[in-house]
Amino acid sequence: MDKNRIVTNERVADIPLLLARQKEMGISELINRHFVPHGHWQGARPGEITMVWLTFILSEGDHRLNYVADWFDKRTKTIRHYVNETLIKNDFRDDRLAIILRQLSDDEKWSAFETELNQRSIRVYDLNVERIRLDSTTASGHWQVSADGLFQYGHSKDHRPELAQLKVMLSTLDPLGMPLVTTVVSGNRADDPLYEPAIQAVRQSLKKRGLLYIGDVKMAALGTRAAIQSQEDYYLCPLSAVQLPRKQILELIKPVLQEPSLLTEVHRTQADGKTVHLATGFERGGPQTVQVEGETVTWNERQIIARSDKIAQSQTQSLQSRLARAQQEIATLNERKQGKPLLKTLLQYQMAVAKILEQRKVTGLFNLEYHTAVQQRDIRKYGTRPERIERIEEITVSATPDEVAIEALIQTLGWRVYATNAPETLLPLDKAIVAYREQYTAERAFGRLKGKPLSLTPMYLEKDDHATGLVRLLSIGLRTLSLLEFSVRRSLEQTKQAISGLYAGNPQRKTKLPSAERLLAAFKDIILTVIQEPDSISFYLTPLSDTQSRILALLGFDNNLYLSLVQPVFWKPPIHLHEP
Repeated sequence: MDKNRIVTNERVADIPLLLARQKEMGISELINRHFVPHGHWQGARPGEITMVWLTFILSEGDHRLNYVADWFDKRTKTIRHYVNETLIKNDFRDDRLAIILRQLSDDEKWSAFETELNQRSIRVYDLNVERIRLDSTTASGHWQVSADGLFQYGHSKDHRPELAQLKVMLSTLDPLGMPLVTTVVSGNRADDPLYEPAIQAVRQSLKKRGLLYIGDVKMAALGTRAAIQSQEDYYLCPLSAVQLPRKQILELIKPVLQEPSLLTEVHRTQADGKTVHLATGFERGGPQTVQVEGETVTWNERQIIARSDKIAQSQTQSLQSRLARAQQEIATLNERKQGKPLLKTLLQYQMAVAKILEQRKVTGLFNLEYHTAVQQRDIRKYGTRPERIERIEEITVSATPDEVAIEALIQTLGWRVYATNAPETLLPLDKAIVAYREQYTAERAFGRLKGKPLSLTPMYLEKDDHATGLVRLLSIGLRTLSLLEFSVRRSLEQTKQAISGLYAGNPQRKTKLPSAERLLAAFKDIILTVIQEPDSISFYLTPLSDTQSRILALLGFDNNLYLSLVQPVFWKPPIHLHEP
């Protein structure tokens, strides 16, 4: 072995693809423009550092600051080739990254950055901006709670009420799930007041009216709906049980239960071409009047009353489970058990049965028959006690499900009322139900934000400004994933094709809707080998597979994006047709 030969390996993986996508989005350029560092700042500019840091987060699924420098040090040749030849390990010290987080926490600068990033993304990727989906989540951790701090105790959506938390409100572009506005507030804030400011921020960022805002029941406050109407926008949200109690819903659905022909069937075509039944529904309209900032706002609101197949099935299963449990508990009501008093009278039995039915919420759904059997037993004389006959009453109850009552109740399950001010020509009943049912896009965005690959939780930061900056940084990463996934899916849809090679163990399996995570994972085994000898240096790159080449082509790149690492070719991001 030649001792003068030095061989090193760098795991290239998805780094070139992520950096190229971020360059397209203009992330480095916009950060340098809006977050100007202190005059004493030395070394690489914040935009370049942020872009590499985001690549580390997306590639490794880890946001910890103190891991970035070592990660860069093992991939220096690759990263320098695509970003800046002067980058050094010290550019990614955790104290420098913390400064960037502090800069990102500046509300005014972030708003200006987010606005320009939105406008550029819409222009470059030719995005259709019609529907905005709003939802919130919490991120909890073992943080110290202070009186006015960001980390507070509150209603935990992570089911960890014992932990302090912060709250994140995302306003995402449908159907991409791409964040448009990211709002970070203290963990004890209620959701309801967050919707109006978030909508106003979207409106200022996009400079567009007539958008449809979709949210859950917390967006359905009458004041929020009125504020959206007053700004000539549209809303779609379900009404809560407080706004429209179940008794009122039952009165509304009585006519359609008697005359099913009044219902509209709602279907949706899936990616595989199959049509599935989603729901049935009808609608009614009526005026709404409310005061907004001293002015009376009046509009016509449509209320869409729909029975979701999925919700009805879930509630029916829950009902059947409760019926079975109640029947079992009634059957074993008077079993002998240590410490359990026996029921001796009919009244005690009736009260115990009524309690079970009430607890299981199945009152009126059983036919109950009580049976009393009397037995006599001769008791012999013992001591001073005389001989006697003991009379024992044994009470049993038969609980048989009332199938007629149960079926009638099942017909009332799964109903929900949605409110919208959008005209029927813009949002017909079937499209309204389908639009709301795509709420999973927001949940998917939160899943990415809090889990792999962005890994917001657990958060390894303690300062409020650092935490705010990190959430905003990860929202940029979420944009990157959303746009990458959208671009590939749109290209496949336009060519009416599918892609294979993304599923381990089943390379022939095809999909028209690949996820960003699977697309990036397809590049995980690409390695750059550098062989240094006294008088020469050689580079070798793992050959690109057909699947990898196809992914690059679907994104508007070619193999040279990777091959330029080992060839003297000057690479630049492709120019899109939509770029002016």
